[in-house]
Amino acid sequence: MLTKKMHQPAPGLACLLAAGALAGCGQQQPAKSGAPPQVTVITAQRDSVPVTVELPGRTSPYLVAQVRARVDGIVQQRIFQEGADVKANQPLYRIDPSPYQAQLHSAQAAQQKAEANLAATRVQAQRYQTLLAGNAVSKQAYDDAVAAEQQAAADLAGAKANAAVAALNLGYTNVAAPIAGRTSTSLVTQGAYVQASAATLLTTVQQIDPIYVDLNESSVAGLQLRRDVASGRVKPNELAQAKVMLTLEDGSQYPLPGKLQYTGTTVDPGTGAVTLRALFPNPKSVLLPGMFVRARVQQGVNDQALLVPVRAVSHDQRGEATALVVGPGNKVAQRTLQVQDMLGDAWVVTGGLRAGERIIVAGLQKVQPGMLVHVVNAAPRAALAQADAQPSTAASGQQ
Repeated sequence: MLTKKMHQPAPGLACLLAAGALAGCGQQQPAKSGAPPQVTVITAQRDSVPVTVELPGRTSPYLVAQVRARVDGIVQQRIFQEGADVKANQPLYRIDPSPYQAQLHSAQAAQQKAEANLAATRVQAQRYQTLLAGNAVSKQAYDDAVAAEQQAAADLAGAKANAAVAALNLGYTNVAAPIAGRTSTSLVTQGAYVQASAATLLTTVQQIDPIYVDLNESSVAGLQLRRDVASGRVKPNELAQAKVMLTLEDGSQYPLPGKLQYTGTTVDPGTGAVTLRALFPNPKSVLLPGMFVRARVQQGVNDQALLVPVRAVSHDQRGEATALVVGPGNKVAQRTLQVQDMLGDAWVVTGGLRAGERIIVAGLQKVQPGMLVHVVNAAPRAALAQADAQPSTAASGQQ
């Protein structure tokens, strides 16, 4: 009996053990979950955005004139600097004029002789007309006099034409610029013999202000645009309203906008592309013929597009654009987007998102699809600014 009593705990100790056990069980119970994370959202709304396409192209001169010899002779002088700007009708070359001056003098002498002969035959015809009235000459003699006058008039017309040709040939010895523009390399030097029959090329003059840009658009892209226009999704621009902006070879932006001049109607079977031509002002000669450029052409307006801030869009492992939205019950869901282009600081979304859905633009690093969130609405611009500031805030919190 004494042994059994020694193994029984005292009443006070039993109470302490029971309290300790209860305390231990209390520590193992799960803690209550905290409040849902807060996110900032904007509501997707349809907006009118320009439909643009980026196309490769090359520059080409507005006007091109090949300066060629129109008479035979020796080049006596070159009167311009290679690569210099010249005005229309400005002298470029001088060909030896001596033989053409002699031809002009000969033609002028023949013209004077024909004029004298016409004057003599005209007087004789008038005299015979008077004599014919008094039956002093025969009708045949009068008719011969009138025919001689007409023959002399024809000879004079031919002589004048020969003199005009001789004057033109003499003028061609002074070779002038047919258009205003910039000259290229001179292909002949002083003392060279040029020929009209071979149309010897002397130099080339190109007008590069304004300047053309010839662009290539794939027939597939053009077909899609026509389908969008037919469905009413895109409202096409008038040709005169289609603005074009250029990106130069070094990646810089050309400051002056151009205008679309025409769109080709034939697909090149070799490239599968249609040619578009735009016209750009070029007052400082930044653009030179033959330069490779990329152009953004505004082809119309899409009234059904959605604008989503860049910060709200990420890309998955397959490269597809995704965004997180807040669905019913404030639960986060993920959307796969079809994006067309960037407009300023937002993506132009054409599919995968519905108007009225709430897009998360701030607090993205704290949420996952399926989570419950606390929603704060914001205007699109304010939300974008808050989203831009979010990474720096998160970084400072991690530090």
